[in-house]
Amino acid sequence: MNVEASPAEKTWQTHLILNSFYGELDLRKPRRDPMHELISTMLSHRTTHANEEKAYYLMRELYPTWAEVMVAPVDDLTKAFETAQYPGPKAINIQKALKIIQEKSPDFSLRFLADLPVEEAMDWLMSLPGVGLKTATLVLLFNFHQPVLPVDTHVFRVSQRVGLIGAKVTAEKAHTILLEMLPREAPLLFNFHKHLYWHGQRICTWKAPKCEACPLQLLCNYYHEVRLKGLG
Repeated sequence: MNVEASPAEKTWQTHLILNSFYGELDLRKPRRDPMHELISTMLSHRTTHANEEKAYYLMRELYPTWAEVMVAPVDDLTKAFETAQYPGPKAINIQKALKIIQEKSPDFSLRFLADLPVEEAMDWLMSLPGVGLKTATLVLLFNFHQPVLPVDTHVFRVSQRVGLIGAKVTAEKAHTILLEMLPREAPLLFNFHKHLYWHGQRICTWKAPKCEACPLQLLCNYYHEVRLKGLG
């Protein structure tokens, strides 16, 4: 396999290589419950994982139930979200989303999503204020094992640099393009997402990517067109 391979071939080889490099992960045990996943991901926009966690757990300390979060004074909730970017809009969206969730599920459970077709579940989640494609796909893949593919900033950056998607492809469109090149199997999509996420964090970083340590060198457009030519 080399840099001239088709995007579909590169996508599959990237999956195989990173599976071997990072080790295959088990999807059977969600990292957190669906409501935690949803609200934390809403908080994570343009925010580090550490600051997202601080905001989430301070909110839960101040307001132990979702009903309490929903009716908290918005200024107080905004203050609890200080470590997250855009705390005010996030507080407003989270409270609006909780009201919609309560109307559908009085105990604030998202279990009903498991019984919906994937597209219907996606549409329902994305109808919530502040919930976009990335958040909806994370909840459905991580918690309900649906065959969808979240594309965050790390997955997007690695995919573009290697050449799985074109330079002009948007993050929204990347969800569809990448999903179409992979088997619709939730465990495989989970591993693909997590491995590209880790790779973007650890090796294919936004600034000064560590190409010398990368197992994708033979496939990578950036490595051949930029790094080997001394352009970056």
